[in-house]
Amino acid sequence: MRIVIAEDDPLLREGMAALLRAESLDVVAAADGPDSFLDAVEEGRPDVAIVDVRMPPTHTDEGIRAAVEARRRRPGLAVLVLSAHVEQAFAGELLAGGADRLGYLLKERIGRVEQFLVALHRVAEGGTAIDPEVVTQLITRGRADTGLERLTGRERDVLALMAEGLGNTAIAERLVVTDGAVHKHIGEPEAGAVGGLPPAAESGFALG
Repeated sequence: MRIVIAEDDPLLREGMAALLRAESLDVVAAADGPDSFLDAVEEGRPDVAIVDVRMPPTHTDEGIRAAVEARRRRPGLAVLVLSAHVEQAFAGELLAGGADRLGYLLKERIGRVEQFLVALHRVAEGGTAIDPEVVTQLITRGRADTGLERLTGRERDVLALMAEGLGNTAIAERLVVTDGAVHKHIGEPEAGAVGGLPPAAESGFALG
């Protein structure tokens, strides 16, 4: 697996690179800004890009914009976005073009090496990795403006289990329903109530 890292914090950038190389993964470049990141994607032809949401010069949404542009230039590129906090708008912007081969993790997951690597491999294999904390905050905050009050009891059950880090099969087993039913319930709350996010979790994400 060929990987490009985009992170302006040198300690975190080099720490991630060392961690991944210790796992026998090929880190072809470690960039400190959006421009050098896009150059590295062009030259290194990575399979996966790990990108910080906030990067120079303004430390607002440069990382997200660079990730979207990298996917435009290199279709099929898997992207794992890292953020210090849950930022629903950025997650929605990233996922707006489709959820395949995409992930959104809080940076604290990097310290939980096994979980970080699970997410990395999941997006590399074509899946989706959404941090359970993102789902948790969508459930517990902003109910008035997310439309969560319109969810059925079963849809709330599905979102709660997603927040625990369960994938589709585990959710189906817990609720004693089919995988297809879980797909249906995941699509409905995310598209209709959770900040405009598409049914990103259909590929599942097992953190926990």
